[in-house]
Amino acid sequence: MIFPENIWVFAVVSLAVSALGWIKFVYFISLGYGFSIAAMALSMLGVYWNTVTVPTAILCALLLAYGCRLGGFLLHRELKSESYRKELPSLTKTSVKLGPGAKLAIWLSVVVLYVCQISPVLYRLANGTGPEASDGWACLGAAIMFVALVLESVADHQKSAAKKLRPDRFCDTGLYRIVRCPNYFSEILFWTGCLVSGIGTLSGWQWAVSAAGYLCIVYIMFGGARRLEIRQNGRYGSSPEYQDYVAHTPVIIPFVPLYSVEKYTFLKG
Repeated sequence: MIFPENIWVFAVVSLAVSALGWIKFVYFISLGYGFSIAAMALSMLGVYWNTVTVPTAILCALLLAYGCRLGGFLLHRELKSESYRKELPSLTKTSVKLGPGAKLAIWLSVVVLYVCQISPVLYRLANGTGPEASDGWACLGAAIMFVALVLESVADHQKSAAKKLRPDRFCDTGLYRIVRCPNYFSEILFWTGCLVSGIGTLSGWQWAVSAAGYLCIVYIMFGGARRLEIRQNGRYGSSPEYQDYVAHTPVIIPFVPLYSVEKYTFLKG
């Protein structure tokens, strides 16, 4: 079984939620993304209610929390931050008008991506519990996802606090002392946990589907880190303090001596 028989349910749910992108293009990959993950998590609990286990319930709850936190954070930022609204077109390259055909292709593409991302949990629910020992992988994956959620929330809070004190300065406090993009790292960690949760139940081509979703989101996060690095270099590049910071602080993976991704033009996140 490459795809669960109920996969169309989750695709339709994601299709409906991510249709927000027809209101404003960026919503395909912002509000539509976060709230699609949350809606699909709720749908999985509903569809598989009779066979859900404690580990799978926790995994769905974590996906729900992730989607609601991200969607809520993005919505709040857009409504409350005038500077963010002004910067949004340049950040997302949405100043260029897209035709209906291009928007349709993007809409369908993101739905496929979002379903692939949550597929390790979906397969665990659809395939059944499998060997009793496989629940250990579900628990390990859930633990990683929980830690990632905490880190991402802390990183967002620390940056907001730093910007309130010094809106004209880059953030290098808290988690930002360890890595320059702790929020992007936390995203990677969260979806790593999701993929780990599928170990013991994924088989054959199911691995390809789950791995595709995981590799795509990792690529997108590295692309986002590159875009942020270019923007910050333009804004703070003349500061010796900033130059010292970027020379000694990894860009996206803590303790891994990768200090810049600007030259990697294949990253288009």
